[in-house]
Amino acid sequence: MGTESTSLPLAGVKVLEMGTLIAGPFSTRILAEFGAEVIKVELPESGDPIRKWRELHNGTSLWWYVQSRNKKCITVDIRTEEGLEVIKRLLKECDVFVENFRPGTIAKWGLTSEVLQEVNPNLIVSHISGYGQTGPYSDRPGFGSVGEAMGGLRYLTGYPDRPPVRVGVSIGDSVASLYSVIGILIALYNRDVKKGGGQEVDVALYEAIFSLMESLIPEYDKKGVIRERTGSTLPGIVPSNVYKTKDEKYIMLGANGDKIFQRLLKAMGREDLLGDERFLSNDDRVRHQDMIERMIEDWVSQNMLDNCLDILNQHGIPAGTFYNAEDIVNDPHYQARDMILEMEHEDIGKMKVPGIVPKLSKTPGQVKWLGPKIGEHNMEVLKEIGLTDEMIQEMEKKGVI
Repeated sequence: MGTESTSLPLAGVKVLEMGTLIAGPFSTRILAEFGAEVIKVELPESGDPIRKWRELHNGTSLWWYVQSRNKKCITVDIRTEEGLEVIKRLLKECDVFVENFRPGTIAKWGLTSEVLQEVNPNLIVSHISGYGQTGPYSDRPGFGSVGEAMGGLRYLTGYPDRPPVRVGVSIGDSVASLYSVIGILIALYNRDVKKGGGQEVDVALYEAIFSLMESLIPEYDKKGVIRERTGSTLPGIVPSNVYKTKDEKYIMLGANGDKIFQRLLKAMGREDLLGDERFLSNDDRVRHQDMIERMIEDWVSQNMLDNCLDILNQHGIPAGTFYNAEDIVNDPHYQARDMILEMEHEDIGKMKVPGIVPKLSKTPGQVKWLGPKIGEHNMEVLKEIGLTDEMIQEMEKKGVI
C-alpha cells in the first residue's frame, strides 16, 4: 500500500489501548489502519491472550498478526505504582483511550473517571463491556457470545425445531468494536471542531447487537409478534433463501424486490406468470410463499451452480454461492479490490491477510506492519515520554515492564 503515513486521515491522533482479545483491539486496529498511532499495552510476559488463540505458527496465533497490525506494543503492569505512573504519562499525550475490561476494573487500578479527567481533560475514553458502564447488570462479566444471546440475535439464528446457534465468527465483539470507532470519531469531531473537550464513549456488547435487530421491537409492541428462528429464509420477505443446485452445491438467491421477481420469472423461463397478481408485491408473494419456493427449488435443481449464477447475473438477480477461505483467496474480485494483501514478517515470511474496509478515495488506509512481538516498542515509546535507559532497565528488573 503506497500511501504515505502523513496523508492518512487519522495521522496525528494518538491512541492508548488497554484491551484484550477482540472488542477493544479490533476497534483500535481500524483506527491504526487509517493512520492513528496506536500504543497497545499488555501485561509483561503473558501479553494479550489472543496471541495464543486458534491456529499458531511458531507459538504465536496467526490471528494476532492481523488483529494487532500497525500497532506499537509495550508491556506495563498497571497494577504497580510505577506502572500506573507510566500509563498516566502516556495518557497525557494521547487523544483516545480504549479499554474493554469489566466496568470498575481500570478504576480499581487507579484510572477513575476523575483521574482520567485530571490527567487529560481532552481525552476521549472508549469503554467496551458486556452490559455497559451503568445499570443492574453492569458488573457482570460479559463476552460477545452472551451479548449476542441477550441482544436477540442468537434467538433468531438457526432452525425452529433446534436450539439457537452462533454465527461462525465473534460478531458481537466485532460489531461493538465498530460502534466504538463510530463513537470515538464523533467524540473527536465534537472535541476538535465544536471545542467540546473530552468525553467517555460507553459501548455495551448486547446493545451493539440489539441495534441490528431491525423491526423486532415495534412488531412486538404494536402487533404482539415475537420473531422466531426461520432457518435460511428471511421472515416476511419472499423470495430470499438457499437452494441446492444440480451439482449438489448451494446458491443464495434474493429476488424479493417486485421488479426483480418479475426478472426471476423470465430467468426461469416462466413468462406465463409475468404480471400474475399473486406475485406483484411482497405481501402477495408472502401469501404464496410455498408455491414460489417449490418453483425456484425445481428450477435451481435442474441447473449446475455456474450455469445458475450466469443466468441470474444476466437477468440482474442478486445471487451468489458460499465462499470458504480458499474461495475468498482465489476470487478475482477480492483481488481486484485489494481485499487480500500479502505482507512480509520476519518470523513467518510472506502471509496473506485481509485488506482494509472502508475504501477511501483520497485517504485510503494502509497496512504498515503485522502484529509485533511482546514489548517490541518498549524502548521507543517509553523514552518518548521522558524515561531514561536506566529507569526502563530498573522497571524491567522489577517486572513492571
